[in-house]
Amino acid sequence: MTEPARLADIREEYEFLDGDDRYRLLIELGRALEPMPDALKTDATLVRGCSASVWVYPTVAGDGTLHFLADSNAAITKGIIALVLLTVQDRPAAEIRDTDIAALLEPFDLKNQLSSNRTQGIPNMIALIRSTAERYA
Repeated sequence: MTEPARLADIREEYEFLDGDDRYRLLIELGRALEPMPDALKTDATLVRGCSASVWVYPTVAGDGTLHFLADSNAAITKGIIALVLLTVQDRPAAEIRDTDIAALLEPFDLKNQLSSNRTQGIPNMIALIRSTAERYA
């Protein structure tokens, strides 16, 4: 499994930063997310088990790849979902299903960098993305 190029670039930058700058980088990633229309922020797209509200909505492109829209009501959590999406965005469903997202995120050491409140929902974000990919694969 190879790390997506954009994720590798961000990981490289992240490794050189201290705690506060890492928070700022996550916030920037969240701000850079494609806007998610409010109409898509429903109970059906809500990720369960997150301390902040997180919504993830899949779309299927003409070539069969999955593109996810996501948002959160908390800046750092929005950055975390942006980081998660960098591992899978615009890839075929079968490839997403088979991607070890947690392993790709491991170098970021989010559990030790962020409070448990902020990271508790990451496995649920990953599970939702994986189950979505499973349905489309």
